[in-house]
Amino acid sequence: MMLKLFHAWGSCSLAPLIALEEAGADYETVVISTRDGDQRRAEYLAINPKGRVPALVTDRGVLTENPAILAWIAQSYPEAHLAPTDPWGFAQAQAFNSYLCATVHVAHAHKHRGYRWADEQTSFSDMTRKVAENETACFRLIEDEMFKGPYVLGESFSICDAYLFTLADWLEGDGVDPKQFGQVYEHRERVRGRPAVRKVLARQAA
Repeated sequence: MMLKLFHAWGSCSLAPLIALEEAGADYETVVISTRDGDQRRAEYLAINPKGRVPALVTDRGVLTENPAILAWIAQSYPEAHLAPTDPWGFAQAQAFNSYLCATVHVAHAHKHRGYRWADEQTSFSDMTRKVAENETACFRLIEDEMFKGPYVLGESFSICDAYLFTLADWLEGDGVDPKQFGQVYEHRERVRGRPAVRKVLARQAA
């Protein structure tokens, strides 16, 4: 069975799309529009009742959540060397990706998705004003404490790099100057130049 990734441009599902391409996987991309509400349609909810992207359809069922999908890709295509194989190294990769998922992405989501946490318009506006400050704090921590260089875990590209690239590319839109984070900024442009990433981004531009 060919893998099928449900993906929305401009969303965090870019990370597993890059990982699949880097792994050389045989996969199909199904592009949906979160702006048009495709993720809430019955057809998609039958695949992923959470109503979010990404969702990866495999021969064993549907996987959701970026840390899980990225880990599965890395372990399913070991020849691509997309994650450490020793338990400690793999746990470090999972810790980094979990921080991106549970903290960094949530800080970003307060700009567009305030309705998840509040009902009043004044609350939405307050959350939006806080986004740049929160994102700056997140990326300062990544820059100073979590990033090994030249890639997230050290010398080799991994699933963590696909995920960090995806979220770091949102910084300007969140009102944050990425150049204040020298390592993260250089990493973002380094990853952008990788053949697999260029191929994926060319599809977005088409």
